[in-house]
Amino acid sequence: MNFLRSSAVSGAKSAFSRTTRTVSANAGLHTAATAQVASNFGLNSQPKGLSQSTAKGFCPVEKKAVKSSHGRVRGVAARAFSSQAVAEKDTAAAPVEKFRKDYAHPPYWVKHVELDIQINDGKTTVVSKLTIERDASTAEGEPMTLDGEDLKLRSVKIDGQPFKDYEEGKNTLTIGGSEALPASFVLETEVDIVPEDNTQLSGLYKSGSTYCTQCEAEGFRRITYHLDRPDVMAKYRVRVEADKSWPVLLSNGNMIDSGDVAGSSRHFAVFEDPFPKPSYLFAVVVGNLGKISDTFTTMSGRKVELNVFSEPENVDALDHAMESLKKSMKWDEERFGREYDLDVYHIVAVNDFNMGAMENKGLNVFNTALTLAKPETATDGDYMRVEGVIGHEYFHNWSGNRVTCRDWFQLTLKEGLTVFRDQEFSADMWSHAVKRIEEVVGLRGRQFQEDAGPMAHPIRPESYIAMDNFYTATVYTKGAEVIRMYHTLLGEETFRKGMDLYFERHDGEAVTCDDFRQAMADASGRDLTQFERWYTQAGTPVLHAEGVYNPEKSTYTLTLKQSCPATPGQPEKLPFHMPVKLGLIGKEDGKEVLASTLVELTDETQTLEFQDIKQVPVLSILRGYSAPVRLELEQSDQDLAYLMAHDTDAFNQWDAGQRLMTRVILDTYESLKADGSPKPLPNQFVEAVRSVLSSKSSDLMLQAYMLNLPNLQTLSGTLDVIDPIKLHEARKYVQSSLAKTLEKEFRDKYAELSTGKEYELTSKAMGERTMRNLCLRYLIASGADDRESIADAHFKTANSMTDKIAALGELVSLPGEAREAALKTFYDDAKGDALVINKWFTQQALASSPDTLDQVKALTEHPEFTLKNPNRARSLVGAFGGNMPIFHSEDGKAYEFLADTIVKMDELNPQIAARLLGPFGLWKRYDNKRQGMMKAQIEKILKKDNLSPDTFEVATQYLK
Repeated sequence: MNFLRSSAVSGAKSAFSRTTRTVSANAGLHTAATAQVASNFGLNSQPKGLSQSTAKGFCPVEKKAVKSSHGRVRGVAARAFSSQAVAEKDTAAAPVEKFRKDYAHPPYWVKHVELDIQINDGKTTVVSKLTIERDASTAEGEPMTLDGEDLKLRSVKIDGQPFKDYEEGKNTLTIGGSEALPASFVLETEVDIVPEDNTQLSGLYKSGSTYCTQCEAEGFRRITYHLDRPDVMAKYRVRVEADKSWPVLLSNGNMIDSGDVAGSSRHFAVFEDPFPKPSYLFAVVVGNLGKISDTFTTMSGRKVELNVFSEPENVDALDHAMESLKKSMKWDEERFGREYDLDVYHIVAVNDFNMGAMENKGLNVFNTALTLAKPETATDGDYMRVEGVIGHEYFHNWSGNRVTCRDWFQLTLKEGLTVFRDQEFSADMWSHAVKRIEEVVGLRGRQFQEDAGPMAHPIRPESYIAMDNFYTATVYTKGAEVIRMYHTLLGEETFRKGMDLYFERHDGEAVTCDDFRQAMADASGRDLTQFERWYTQAGTPVLHAEGVYNPEKSTYTLTLKQSCPATPGQPEKLPFHMPVKLGLIGKEDGKEVLASTLVELTDETQTLEFQDIKQVPVLSILRGYSAPVRLELEQSDQDLAYLMAHDTDAFNQWDAGQRLMTRVILDTYESLKADGSPKPLPNQFVEAVRSVLSSKSSDLMLQAYMLNLPNLQTLSGTLDVIDPIKLHEARKYVQSSLAKTLEKEFRDKYAELSTGKEYELTSKAMGERTMRNLCLRYLIASGADDRESIADAHFKTANSMTDKIAALGELVSLPGEAREAALKTFYDDAKGDALVINKWFTQQALASSPDTLDQVKALTEHPEFTLKNPNRARSLVGAFGGNMPIFHSEDGKAYEFLADTIVKMDELNPQIAARLLGPFGLWKRYDNKRQGMMKAQIEKILKKDNLSPDTFEVATQYLK
């Protein structure tokens, strides 16, 4: 699944698939505000689903009814990890923590599912027939407990006969107890549900005029009673019936029958999925949809029908999604040997979706934000994001569907692996260097914050209350980094052998992270026992490096030390198995004196000696960012500038610049805090930036990234106590000083790239737009007298959304007639397009004007705004939470606004409400006054009656 973040950033899946993607709408670069917008919905991406307002997964043995301190009464089931046991009728309990160590397989298994779903306006009837087998270890006479939420039970039958020995709990249905159940039987239930009232967007719900589903993690129980857990895999046969006013009927698998219902205005379709799957991969879609179609011939010669659906008015924006799907299918065959296995592949775009996209077998459901793309409405970042998430969900067909996770603690098994796969796909489609930089920017700006906060957890968590809260950047993006480290340690060929063995060994199974690690160990013949610590230990490791050159012996001695800070529940850490890729650049000629070398750091301290080094070297370490760590390395400004110019590793070239920029910004920050007077920028720093700006690069996007300053979230991660206003002022001062000093160079580059040529979606054209828009940003920052007219002209002459949004992003912080005119034009040009209007909301939420909070409050009353649509909530409220200098204003009014909004959202959609809490996550890292104000708002949220477990878990963790 892809995890979606705010449209201002994306990130996500991964709507962070749930994949986690953080691509700025403003020319593809991460600005100071946009990186935090992503973290506000960080898991999670994903590309996947955020929903459920109930406690899930593991449950303790029976508890009597207890009302929690936060007001909501919850039902529990009796068996560990499952509701497979007797549950007292109407018992209830406070949200319960579940633990990985308590996993137990279910006492009964579902082998086949037959569903008859009859959709009517205002009521949907679901008849379920489950073929059940008792596990060999289960005692005869033990009852079976199914999961179910918000269902109206009509009847229960066993083997076709009415059955009365059942008991309904709060969120369970217990079968048997008075009489023994057969060793195998068919359980038939009939329930009514009301999708039209489902604002949680979990289970079956209505989005506009379309009925659709989201079942991950535990939404299937909101459709019918079931063993709703990922280790219960079954084959499905589904009949869908609806009025002909909804002409499109879809479900997983191949359609085997369809027709009219005699004597009515209704029709039906029957689908069969030949592959066993867990209930979270079930999907159904019913609506009046348009589509585009194509075919793909697999490597074995099979022809697959491809369809991409949307609202009829959006069909002209589906071509890019279709092309991305075909590229993904071909790439997965060539890179990993994975062939598609059904006769048809559907993608359906819906407006109301908690996550980015969902990999339901053969029937992917996507957020429109990750499907629709045309130059008038989508930025370059949007195009790249759509392609990446289309790939992510397709790649799940093997890494997630054919082989799935045994329990939700193993989520990174499918998500971390699939994020890595989609990252590699995007890198092959575009630029490896730029893609790697984007990944690390997202990791440092979002995941490092999770590691430093109260919700820090390993990529394989040990416990949870609401599983939806663990669709996180840690599980997704750090999980992908762990997969990348396998690849780095083993090499491409051996890694591919490990992947092949994993799929061959576990096809059709629900497995664990340990199973994946074992496949890699067996394929490589290596002992990867220590590597498991990446799965069990939370926190961002610190790599300390110190090198000494001996000119007399021509040796370079390097000492590496690793450590990891304490995190909640883990005060002490053991050494990781850490791949450290490094090289040495000679100071005399700028050439490598030591080519890229892989060092495997397994001890706390390790010393290496490199011989035959004939000139003074500069260390280039963590090449390609070979491990997700913080680097401690003393290097002079001169050495960093040298690496910017000469490092042969493109990522480290960029990173050297980021380290130098960070140093200058933080020095300015300290000066502002000390006496309010910033120092002039170091000449060496200015000249290093001038050199990059003046170079004739063949990769303009990479050049633009090298000129872009670190965002506020990455910068704040280096501080023990954050002063958000001073940090913003420091970054702004450095940006404006560079802009003034290099104004001629920026103007010349801007003019050079202002060719007015027609829009193209190519790497070269995207690089030109990215660089031109970065120059625009610097020119506005220079404070030049003509800055407003430059931005206004940029806006009026834009021939793509990329350029248009770049100009609007500058104008919204320049009060005046041009700002108001641009906002009106942008809104009018949208012509009601929901995704464009989302961008309109976001740009205003990110404005740096003193009245931004008042503007945001006013926008919540705008006719186009609603909290019921996750994209719209993200576009305004989520974006505002990422506007660091405004959100953290000293009066605390923004904190009150966000807390009040969270309370409202919790009633509608607990998943989104819990994610909106993100800006409060690091409240203990701010000054005492801000700490007190944020803490008070978190406590206010916890006092809400009937608070959902999703929001309750996050808020209580924040206060620990």
